[in-house]
Amino acid sequence: MALWGGRFSGSADEALRQLNDSLPFDRRMALQDVAGSIAYARAVGRAGVITESEAGQIVAGLEQVREEFLAGAFVFAAGDEDIHTAVERRLTEFIGPVGGKLHTGRSRNDQVATDFRLWTLDALAGLDERLADLQGALAGTAETHAATLMPGYTHMQPAQPITAGHWLMSYFWMLARDRDRLRDCARRTAVSPLGSGALAGTPFAVDRATLAAELGFASASPNSLDAVADRDFAAEALFALALAGVHLSRFGEDVVLFSNPSFGFITLDDRFSTGSSLMPQKRNPDPLELARGKAGRLIGNLTGFLTVLKGMPAGYNKDLQEDKEALFDSVDTLSLILPVLIAVVRSLRLNPDNMRAALSDDMLATDLADYLVRKGAPFREAHHIVGRAVAQASQRGIGLPALSLSDLQELSPAFDPDVTAVFDFEQSVARRAAQGGTAPEAVRAQIAAARAWLNGFAAPA
Repeated sequence: MALWGGRFSGSADEALRQLNDSLPFDRRMALQDVAGSIAYARAVGRAGVITESEAGQIVAGLEQVREEFLAGAFVFAAGDEDIHTAVERRLTEFIGPVGGKLHTGRSRNDQVATDFRLWTLDALAGLDERLADLQGALAGTAETHAATLMPGYTHMQPAQPITAGHWLMSYFWMLARDRDRLRDCARRTAVSPLGSGALAGTPFAVDRATLAAELGFASASPNSLDAVADRDFAAEALFALALAGVHLSRFGEDVVLFSNPSFGFITLDDRFSTGSSLMPQKRNPDPLELARGKAGRLIGNLTGFLTVLKGMPAGYNKDLQEDKEALFDSVDTLSLILPVLIAVVRSLRLNPDNMRAALSDDMLATDLADYLVRKGAPFREAHHIVGRAVAQASQRGIGLPALSLSDLQELSPAFDPDVTAVFDFEQSVARRAAQGGTAPEAVRAQIAAARAWLNGFAAPA
């Protein structure tokens, strides 16, 4: 049962059908299509376009169709071009010709836009839950290691001592921004295009605000021509998911590096490591490498879809059939990655002795400059003095603490015997106790704030 074709003398070419038909991928919006159709049947019934009895029959038939989908008993037919055709065809098989009245005043243009928005809202909510679980895992592991010392890096070069809890919590806040973006995207997704028709709006007295509310949307679209072609929400979702993927990729890269025996900071659980078909000794961090690699896929989905959008004139165009596979794939990709990363973080074994052994004396150079600042030196002058001290120690092949007091005093008379207190990694970390700092007390305060954030965060509607 085709939804179009009266003006054509023959059926579409089979090659065109294979190109044109979207059922192989849009079938996953079946429940959203049924929900939108039920709401629309009630709306046109309230508007007097169909009788109350007809609306009741259509709703009852659609509920039968929904039950078949839920039970996995729905059988697609050879002529089902898309999910909309399949649902209406099955509805008519259940209730007869009255099923043909469902589509009055409605176009597949506003129908598919509605289905896709409903599906996207469900998908964003599901991913939000998984991101929250990953945040919880990060905070839990960070709390255990709030005082565990490790090297901090900039430019992938040793920089200053930090705590492992501080490192882990840096990813918590990246994910917090990701969840903020998903929530913001959901707000703009929750706009109903239903009742916009093909492009010009409906000629019937459908209460679009009530129809939108019945489907859980916050509002109805203000312009029908824009509504049927608006896929900003899909592009936004693709961006939010791509950026979340970038954050997961960065975490994966850290774990790949830190689990390398050259670092030895982390040991992955055997359940989340793989071996080599040739080298018996290998323990490969494949899940983290896949998290890193999948980011390219997510970015590709975003850039590909933006390229689709850029050349379209106003109104619905068939180009928009390319919207769903990109977002479906990005949602599926993150849905596959996140449960594994959650389990990886929960089972992560940090090796504090190896982390501490990787700390080097020159990582306290900034602390030495801060010492001079406390003695009254301008920081720029202190920076140069300590730079000369580092160079001198390097030339002698010794660490900064091995320079004698007289060596230091030749560089600046501000150095006193108490300078030896600077060369203490625990104290270096403890001094950075300002909000957001790496001191154990600051990390614990950060974790408390993170848990309060998690408890108070409103998930996408």
